[in-house]
Amino acid sequence: MTAIRMDGKELAEKLRAQIADEVEAFGGPVCLATVLVGDDPASHIYVSKKHDACAEAGIESRDHRFPASTPESEVLELLDDLNADDGVDGILVQLPLPEHMDESRVTLAVDAAKDVDGFHPLNAGRLFLGEPLLVPATPLGIMALLDEYDVDLEGKDAVVIGRSEIVGKPIAMLLLAQHATVTICHSRTLELAEHARRADVLVAAVGRPGLVTKDMVKPGAVVIDVAMNRTENGLVGDVEKDVSEVAGLLTPVPGSVGPMTIAMLLRNTLTAAQHRREGVAVPGS
Repeated sequence: MTAIRMDGKELAEKLRAQIADEVEAFGGPVCLATVLVGDDPASHIYVSKKHDACAEAGIESRDHRFPASTPESEVLELLDDLNADDGVDGILVQLPLPEHMDESRVTLAVDAAKDVDGFHPLNAGRLFLGEPLLVPATPLGIMALLDEYDVDLEGKDAVVIGRSEIVGKPIAMLLLAQHATVTICHSRTLELAEHARRADVLVAAVGRPGLVTKDMVKPGAVVIDVAMNRTENGLVGDVEKDVSEVAGLLTPVPGSVGPMTIAMLLRNTLTAAQHRREGVAVPGS
């Protein structure tokens, strides 16, 4: 048995084409502003990819980049200006920020209505209450992949390894909303392998290469590998390659969850524009 590879790249291309059509039908400009502080090469690549994707979808983008030595107050001042600018629909602060900045303070300075990352307490609270509007893009992309491959979640055991606000907690809420029975595991979980082996759907989002091994996976399970770890052997996920011998469905790294994240960022930007300007009812809102 060899796992079916879940092709996030192909699905993302299809979704981006749909979003481009919806942006055109919206009838007005849609704009995403990004804020990048520091010299992290990976962050610069990620932000550039997001701007390229915006251009393809007909979404205007504004690129704000600062050196690592920039005072936090200067970034907060920019965010105030972007919040007040009616021409900006979405704001994304690329993480990580330099050590002298308080990431929580900076990300929380983004207006909840423009928070396309879904980090603001108001957006996190809506997700918790089952009324999501702007949800972190990676979990949204995972749910779209599960839907594309007709994964039935109702009554199934889902195990999420990782409890971050970016992936772990929001994907757990989304899986729960689809009537899965969800277990969240983390660095202090005892008998991690035992929990993982029960999973019909296993989401690995820790950032530790080789964390999930073949013996931790239930035969036929759906395995979603979220992490992208830079190693001497290139980019790898949290899931060992031989897991493909037992899993039923598996996301490759790279090339599956990453493209879906960018597609869902575009979706969130359009959603923010619709909600702000027209009060359009958004699915799940």
